[in-house]
Amino acid sequence: MMKGLKRIALASLCLLSLSSGGVYAQSAEDTGADQGRMELDRIVAKIDQDVIMQSELEARVDAVHRQLASRNIELPPEEVLQKQVLEQLILENIQIQMGKRGGIRVDDWALNDAIARIAQRNQMTLEQFKQNLEADGLSFSQAREEIRREMILNRVRQREVAQRVQVSEQEIDNFLSSPEGLAQMQTEYRLAHILIATPDNATPDQVQAAERRAEELSSQLRQGADFQTLAIANSKGQNALEGGDLGWRKANQLPTLFAEQAVKMTKGQTSASIRSPAGFHLFKLMDTRGNEKVVQSQVHVRHILIKPNEIRSNLEAQMQAKKLYQRVQAGEAFGELAKAYSEDTASALDGGDMGWISPDLLVPAFQTVMNIIPEKVVSEPFRTTYGWHILEVLGKRQSDISTQVRRSQIRELLSNRKFEEELQVWLREVRDQAYVEIQL
Repeated sequence: MMKGLKRIALASLCLLSLSSGGVYAQSAEDTGADQGRMELDRIVAKIDQDVIMQSELEARVDAVHRQLASRNIELPPEEVLQKQVLEQLILENIQIQMGKRGGIRVDDWALNDAIARIAQRNQMTLEQFKQNLEADGLSFSQAREEIRREMILNRVRQREVAQRVQVSEQEIDNFLSSPEGLAQMQTEYRLAHILIATPDNATPDQVQAAERRAEELSSQLRQGADFQTLAIANSKGQNALEGGDLGWRKANQLPTLFAEQAVKMTKGQTSASIRSPAGFHLFKLMDTRGNEKVVQSQVHVRHILIKPNEIRSNLEAQMQAKKLYQRVQAGEAFGELAKAYSEDTASALDGGDMGWISPDLLVPAFQTVMNIIPEKVVSEPFRTTYGWHILEVLGKRQSDISTQVRRSQIRELLSNRKFEEELQVWLREVRDQAYVEIQL
């Protein structure tokens, strides 16, 4: 922001005179003591090979004013706010300079794509996004440059900080066994409840009447009656008017009796009548979450890959693959031919065996052939972007990958935490190493 004005100010230093009030341009028509001066802008901080101008600081302070006002946050004294904002600009400037030296750029295509995604996340068209920006006092061109700046900052941080962050398998195990990890991984239950209450020191007749009423409701539920309707009309529980819905709760957030029923029930199931000192209870498990199984289709496949290269044309690669196919058909071992000829270095030593793999990880042409041919049948040679293949499907299965997904989620959580911690350390380091001269 304001980079054009900054460059003009720097390039014109030899024609300008510097005063305590700022940078002034002297008119060619001015003569004597009454020479007119007009303030253009002034430097408020020098950082290595760049500067921050007063206009940049004022623009950022105005933006912070608007942001805090929209959130009804009381503003600090103006002098304190200016110092805070200037420090933020200094840190950003240091990083932008690092990005320039490192060749980090954000081209218009990447910028346009990012803006489109921002508009989409806010459920707006691009035109609506522009209109909202203008309503907030920010032109679209200004917003573009601010987004470009943020993208550069993020890329610098990813390059410099992300390499410091490593999460080990032991750290994931430790988290999963910690109180926080156990709490996060607990299943949540959405339980509905009907209470047919009995009074304190209830007589046997009162208990029997309550039990009969609970059994009547239980019978109606078995015949298809709506649980929530019955709860509103009959329950003495605190959530009766919500249809008995207790909302989403983990087992340790439920009364013991409720938790014992929740963990035993399946989604949609209604319990039998259960006695407690408060009366008779009926439960329905409306839903669960946090324990969903993630099932993935997997294929056990092996292949032989022949690649065209500088000395082997595409036709020659095709012919070699065809010869290998004929040799397999003649009875030679697929695995031995793969070890000898396949150019997929990741699988060749295992006889072309790619192990159990998700089809989504494979290129479309490979998927197509893999889905067509029967198991234990070797395909004829076919081409993908990698070269010519012959493949054999050894098996297909549905695999529960919930554990892998859960560990991946924990890895991401721990990585994000570590990144934020390392980012603060790194920012202090680059700030200490930079030459900064403040001229406020």
